[in-house]
Amino acid sequence: MPPADRLILTCTCEGTMPVDADTLSRSRCGAVQGPAHQLCRAQLDRFRKALGQHAAITVTCTQEAPLFSEVAEDEGFGGDLTFVNIRETAGWSDEGDKAAPKMAALIAQAAVPAAGFDVVSLESAGVALVLGRDEVAVNAAKTLSETLDITVLLQPGAEVVPPAVTTFPVLQGRVRKASGHLGAFELTIDAFADPVPSSRGKLRFGSHRDGAVSRCDLVLDLTGGSPLFSADELRPGYLRADPRDPAGVASLVTQATQLVGTFDKPRYIAFTPDLCAHSRSKNTGCTRCLDLCPASAITSAGDSVRIDPAICAGCGQCAAACPTGAASYALPDVTTLARRLRAALAAWNAAGSPVKPLILFHDTDHGAPLIDALARFGTGLPAHVLPLAVNEATQVGPELIASALAYGAGGVCILTRARPRHDIKGLYNTLALMHDLMLATGLEPNSLALIQTDDPEALQTAFPAPVPQSGSRASFLPPGDKRGLLTLSVAEMIRHAPRPERQIALPAGAPFGAVVVDTAACTLCHACVGACPTGALSDNPDRPMLRFTESACVQCGLCAATCPESAITLSPRIDLDAWDQPKRIVKEEEPFACTGCGKPFGTKSSIARVTEKLSSHWMFSGDEGAARLRVLTLCEDCRVEAVVNEGFDPHDDSPRRPRTAEDYRQD
Repeated sequence: MPPADRLILTCTCEGTMPVDADTLSRSRCGAVQGPAHQLCRAQLDRFRKALGQHAAITVTCTQEAPLFSEVAEDEGFGGDLTFVNIRETAGWSDEGDKAAPKMAALIAQAAVPAAGFDVVSLESAGVALVLGRDEVAVNAAKTLSETLDITVLLQPGAEVVPPAVTTFPVLQGRVRKASGHLGAFELTIDAFADPVPSSRGKLRFGSHRDGAVSRCDLVLDLTGGSPLFSADELRPGYLRADPRDPAGVASLVTQATQLVGTFDKPRYIAFTPDLCAHSRSKNTGCTRCLDLCPASAITSAGDSVRIDPAICAGCGQCAAACPTGAASYALPDVTTLARRLRAALAAWNAAGSPVKPLILFHDTDHGAPLIDALARFGTGLPAHVLPLAVNEATQVGPELIASALAYGAGGVCILTRARPRHDIKGLYNTLALMHDLMLATGLEPNSLALIQTDDPEALQTAFPAPVPQSGSRASFLPPGDKRGLLTLSVAEMIRHAPRPERQIALPAGAPFGAVVVDTAACTLCHACVGACPTGALSDNPDRPMLRFTESACVQCGLCAATCPESAITLSPRIDLDAWDQPKRIVKEEEPFACTGCGKPFGTKSSIARVTEKLSSHWMFSGDEGAARLRVLTLCEDCRVEAVVNEGFDPHDDSPRRPRTAEDYRQD
C-alpha cells in the first residue's frame, strides 16, 4: 500500500513532546493528521472517526495499543492497524525538537509488514529429574512432587537424611552425557545405584553400575557444578541454580511448575539444505555455523548440516555468517529488515535532516527497556540515533550493515548486554569484516560500533557524533534471497562510499573471493564443478571449458579439496569488475576428435596425458598394446565397437581365448 494511503495519527502525549506535523508530511511517510493532545482519552473520537474513513492507520503510540485495538475491534475495523513508539525513542529527549526526521523514519519502517514464520511445538508431561548434591535438591523435589513426576539423582558422596516415607525415588549417579530439550531429554549416568532401604543416619546406596539411561521432560540442576549444556540458559527445559542461593532455587522451582503442557517456540532459522556448502563427497567445506552455534543445535549431516529447531535458541549467528543463504533468520527475515531500513532512511532524507542517521540495532528484551529507561530518567536518545528493533542483536549480518550504509546511514551501532548470555564470536566476525570494507573505501570505521552495556547513562555517551549529509546514496529494492542481498548491498555500499575501490583484498574466511586455477595442472575433469554448491564454477556442455562466476563464490574451499590435481587455491577478495561479469572462462581447450568417427569428446591434453603415461607400460607395448592405446582415442560408441570386434578388454591382462559352454558350466 502506498504511504500516501496510510493515515498517521500523532499525539504530543499531553504536551510532553513536540510533534512537527509539517516535517512528517514532507517525509511522505503517510497522510499525517495534526497532533492530538490526548488521543487515548479526551480525543479518542479522533481515532474512532479515522476507523470509518481509512483502511490503513498508524498510531504513534504503543503504550495504549491495547486500548486502541479494543476500540477498533468494537467498531468492526477490518483494515491495517499498526503502532509505533515515537515517544521513548524520539520525543522524550533533550533533542526532541530536532527529532522530527527520526519520527518520520520510525513511522515509515513500522509500516513495512513482516513475513510469517513457523513454530515448533514442545510437549512436556512433567517428568522431571532433579540433580543435586545435598538436602537442597531433596527439599526442592518435595515441593515439586505435588505438580511434577519427580526423581532425584544425588551425586556420589552426597549426605542426606533418609526419607520417612518414600514419595519419589532418590537415586545416586553421575551424569556422563546429556542431550535433548524440553520434553525429550536423555542422560547417560555412571555410578548409578538404588538406595538401601535400611539406611539409618544417612541415605546409603547399594552396588552401582555405569551407562544407565534416564529420559525425562525437565532437568533441574542443583549440583552447583558445571552446566550440562553449553549456553545452558538457552536450553529449553534445563533449569539450573546454585544450591547456596535460596532465591535462585525458589525461582527454579516456580519455573519448573509452569513447564507442563504444550509449548510453541518460533522456528528461528529457515534452512535450505541444497544451498549448504558444508561438505561434498566427504570433503568438508564451510563450517561457519557449526563453529558459532552456542546452543550446539547444529550438527553435521552429510553434505549439509542439520539444525534442531527444538534446541535452537534464535541467536541468529549461523544465519548472519552463512555465505550462501542456506540458513536465514525468520523473525523477521533479513529482507524485511532491509526494506525497513530502506523505508526509514528514505523518510529521514525526505524530511530534510542536515545529518545522516546513526542506525541502532537492538533487541526487545534488553535494548528496548534500556532505551525506555534513558528516555524516562535521562536525556533520551540523541536526535540522530535511529533505533531499529531486531529479535536478537547477533542476527545482524554484513548485509544489513552494508544496506544501512548504502541507503545513507552515517553509521551503525549494535547494542548488546554487558555480559551476553552466549558467545557472540559471530558478531565480532561480522564487525571485523565490515570494518575492513569501510576502511578500504573511505568510510569512517569508528562509525561502526558494538555497544555492550546494561547502564542507560553509559548508553547515553556511547554514540558517535552526527555525520553531515554528503555524497550519494542507494535506493535499490532488496532482493528476496539472502546471498543476493549480501552481494548487492556490499556492492552498493562500495559504489556510494567516499572512495569506491573496485578491488579489495580480504582476510581468509571472508564470504567473497575468487578461485585461482593452475591452468597447466587443470585437466578439465570438472570435479570442482560437481563439488561447487553455489554454481560459481560451471562447465560448458558444448565445449571443454571451466567457467567462474565470482559473485557466487563463498570461499567454502570444496573445489580445492576436491580437485585431484591440487590445481585450485582460494583468493578472498571483492572485485566489482568480476562481479559485473556473469561468467568468465578460466580454461578452455579444443575437444579431441574420435579417431574412429570424428565425434568430439574429452580434450586433446587429457588424451595425450593418458596416452603418454600408459605408453611405457608393458600392457601397451607391441602390436596388441598399440591397439589398446588406439582404443583410448575412440569415443564411447566406437570404443565398444572396437572391443567387441577385436575381442579384447583393453584393461584385462589375463590370457584371452573364446569362452565355451564348458566355461559357463564351471562358473
